Amino acid sequence: MRKHYKKRDLRRAENRNFKHRKKPLRIKPGSDPRLKNIFSEIGVPEKAPFQPDPFQLDALAAIERGDCLVTAPTGAGKTWIAEEAIAKIHSKGGRAWYASPLKALTNNIYAKLSNRFKSENVGILTGDRKENPDAQIIVGTTEILRNHLYDAMHLGKDLETDFVILDEAHFLGDEDRGVVWEEIMIYLPPRIPMLMLSATIGNAGKIAKWLVSIRKKECIIIEEKNRPVPLYPLFFHPSGTLFPLTIHIGKDKKQVLYKKVISFIQSKNQPQLAEPGRLPNMGDILRVLKKYNLLPAIFFMKSRADCDNSLNLCTEENLLNDPGRKSRLSMRIENLINQSPHLKNHRQLWQLKHLGVGAHHSGHLPAWKIVVETLMSEGLLDAVFATSTVAAGVDFPARTVVILNSDRFNGTGFQPLNPTEFHQMTGRSGRRGMDNIGFAMTLPGKFMDLRLVSKLLVSAPSDVFSQIRINFSMVLNLLLSHTPNQIEELLKKSFAAYMLSENQKKKNRGLFIEDTDYLWRDFMQHLNFLKKYDYVTEDDVLSTDGKWTSKLRIDRPLLVAEGFRHDVFPRKDPALLAAIFASFVEERESDDESVSRSLTPKKLLTAFLNVKKSLHSFSRDMISSGFSVRPLYLRPAVTIFSWASGNSWENVLDISEMAEGDLAKLILRTSDNLRHIINLSEIFPDAAKTAEKALESMMKEPIVSYFE
Repeated sequence: MRKHYKKRDLRRAENRNFKHRKKPLRIKPGSDPRLKNIFSEIGVPEKAPFQPDPFQLDALAAIERGDCLVTAPTGAGKTWIAEEAIAKIHSKGGRAWYASPLKALTNNIYAKLSNRFKSENVGILTGDRKENPDAQIIVGTTEILRNHLYDAMHLGKDLETDFVILDEAHFLGDEDRGVVWEEIMIYLPPRIPMLMLSATIGNAGKIAKWLVSIRKKECIIIEEKNRPVPLYPLFFHPSGTLFPLTIHIGKDKKQVLYKKVISFIQSKNQPQLAEPGRLPNMGDILRVLKKYNLLPAIFFMKSRADCDNSLNLCTEENLLNDPGRKSRLSMRIENLINQSPHLKNHRQLWQLKHLGVGAHHSGHLPAWKIVVETLMSEGLLDAVFATSTVAAGVDFPARTVVILNSDRFNGTGFQPLNPTEFHQMTGRSGRRGMDNIGFAMTLPGKFMDLRLVSKLLVSAPSDVFSQIRINFSMVLNLLLSHTPNQIEELLKKSFAAYMLSENQKKKNRGLFIEDTDYLWRDFMQHLNFLKKYDYVTEDDVLSTDGKWTSKLRIDRPLLVAEGFRHDVFPRKDPALLAAIFASFVEERESDDESVSRSLTPKKLLTAFLNVKKSLHSFSRDMISSGFSVRPLYLRPAVTIFSWASGNSWENVLDISEMAEGDLAKLILRTSDNLRHIINLSEIFPDAAKTAEKALESMMKEPIVSYFE
């Protein structure tokens, strides 16, 4: 594991004496003579009939023989492979399943496949959307596919598909969600060929060998290292002069930092691009990029606030001066906004219309992010200021990506960018069919390590490690169709177990499992707790309560199940039921002391405290048994009660003290929990009916416009 920063690493040469630097220089566009030939390559390639690359054809041929793992740079055309493979299956009357990690990406793929194969032949399943679920071609989130595998195993049926595509396959190594990818790879019947697509897998060979060992069929690796659009790294000097970041020297063309960049790093009194603690003048930077035809650009910022504040640093000097383009942009915005009336008063609409710049981060409503993504992908914006989450899964490349920091916050601390993260960011530079060359531009600053960036430019993608972990939902669902002994055999098929058996523990420090019995011991710990509370019998079979609890494929199934057992959930009041479930899905700490009692109806407070009291003993026992339990908070309950009761979006936003995107996420996650309650209609009919009414009260503007 890389060491977390407790404080940002200020030992690097370019950060010395930061406090003593002079005030920012006046930015004046300029470029190093070495860039003249490079900039002359900027332009749009001549249009030509599409010709698939050799690696794409090789991948299609490989799918005919077995499983296939494709690793290729972002924008190289991996989705084309999936589409052509689906077309072949579809032409024979077969069925296909396309799984992706993100709902936004799933929606994009669904629209693309619907356009090609006609909407009646394509369905979508994301939890929030369920359309045409019996279609020959299904697009859905990876969790939904995993749940379908659970159901198929329980019913003793084969999964109703002839082909599975796992997009963004490197999510296998995602700390939070990688277990889902691994479960799919383990459970998927070998008869169903699997196509895995990824831009960022360093140890593809190990993964392929593991899959061969558990699926007993060939897994062919198709690797493409060449970018479809060449990448050139730039350095933005605080004066506004552009330099090459690196150059190639010697017969072996070794890539090294440009001498003028080295001089800047070694300078004891470096000029500043911005005052300490402040953002650089984005308007001036855009003027430089515009002069050298480097727009459109994606600026990767460290925080949501920086994304939003960057818009305010774009001035009237950045106004769009092309009447034709401004008219096209305005008309397109109007068309998109009409699909989501709430956005007509968005605080960033002026910058979007008049400056051609936007912000994109998780604090925005999904509908707003779609507007920005659409405009950027259609070439109507000059710049988007975004957090690094845009690097993965969202398809709107630019001519230039601008990187302000060489580290990123991973949820607990700051860590240097790794090769995977860096390649995902730079993978957005250069639009296939629209650019001859793409650029990755670094800005100097307190948290920019230029030497690290120069290494990342030539670094291979990071290895992917197993993140499989046992949870109660997994145990309950596997016990529907397997004995503990059979489950032990399944766990032995994990990627973690394979890597250990290959004696790779010391070489692969990312592997968190110490021995092959770890997963089995963890499983038994969960199983024994389930037995203690009679969800599983002494014969290792699910009890009646265990069977209906297995349908709760949510974050906290046992706490919810105990709530039903104790009959503490309000079964007649839709808003009240939704509010209580909101406290189960919200993960962030909440200052409940600051929640105004005037905003908290007495019946809500009574119900909330009753639930907490009823589950207190069970929660303490879970903790003492070694399981983590997040507290229940009142504020999300008050927020959702207000929303489900019909209050305006603006009022609910004030109550929540959240960003719009976070509130939308809370509503959508609560709605997803309610859908699982609806699935319990045979056991708890009253609660299921109330959950259905609660769901109707939740899914309204500006949430529903996201799905239209």
